Amino acid sequence: MRSRSSKQSPGMVTARLLLASVFIVIGTYRLLGAYQGSPTSGATLVFSSLELGLGLLIAAGWKLRWTAMAAAGLMLVEALLSHKFWPLAGAGSDAQLLHFMKNMSVAGGFVLLSLVSGSKSRY
Repeated sequence: MRSRSSKQSPGMVTARLLLASVFIVIGTYRLLGAYQGSPTSGATLVFSSLELGLGLLIAAGWKLRWTAMAAAGLMLVEALLSHKFWPLAGAGSDAQLLHFMKNMSVAGGFVLLSLVSGSKSRY
């Protein structure tokens, strides 16, 4: 039986870190804002803490299959809750659609990361 090497290529590590950076930067930014006195809801604090935690776990490469799928789910929820383009018209709709689709694309990147991290192939 052949064991899978735990060493990832530099390209896979870079891709993983870039995906994780979305959650690390935004989670940290929101939490620091709240710490500095910005009015922030409890839900935003919880969501931002989840983002930061998942981002750090993914950056570390911890249980990527599961953490990447959790990140994809979190990204989809954020897209649906934060970027409601459908009731808007004009430029507001365009901007929210762009952000919605960006979140959907990043969610796709996390799904892909989950799939390749559980594979037996070499990177």
